[in-house]
Amino acid sequence: MNQNEQMKRYYARCDMSQIKGHLKALLERAQQDVKQIGVDEIDLETMVLIDVREHDEFASGVIPAETVFTIPRGKLEFAVDETLVEMSERPIVCYCLKGARGLMAAQRLKELGFSNVVNLKGGIESWVNAGKPIKNYLGLFTLGD
Repeated sequence: MNQNEQMKRYYARCDMSQIKGHLKALLERAQQDVKQIGVDEIDLETMVLIDVREHDEFASGVIPAETVFTIPRGKLEFAVDETLVEMSERPIVCYCLKGARGLMAAQRLKELGFSNVVNLKGGIESWVNAGKPIKNYLGLFTLGD
């Protein structure tokens, strides 16, 4: 089999429409399993927030809760430690940029035994668009500052 035939077989197995269909089904299942909350339901003092964006995304800013973990979605299962388990009685809110990764992370935490887990609907983007502050190495600021 020549290289051209190998590539055709590879692309036939990796049909993006089929992959996106499976992802859509996973997200729909997660939406049924995980409660989503709005920006105004976030309590920065009592809730544990988990930002599941990638490291380069954290630099732009995080929601300034009293307790925030920055754990990329791809490392979540391996990063759950005793500290997070000890906080599991408190509400845990997962978030990402727009909501999908946070939703999948919240579902995974539920599968790992965490019962008090929700997702921030719309992610940090909804937080910023609501005029709420974020914090990074430069300090605390809101959109338009």
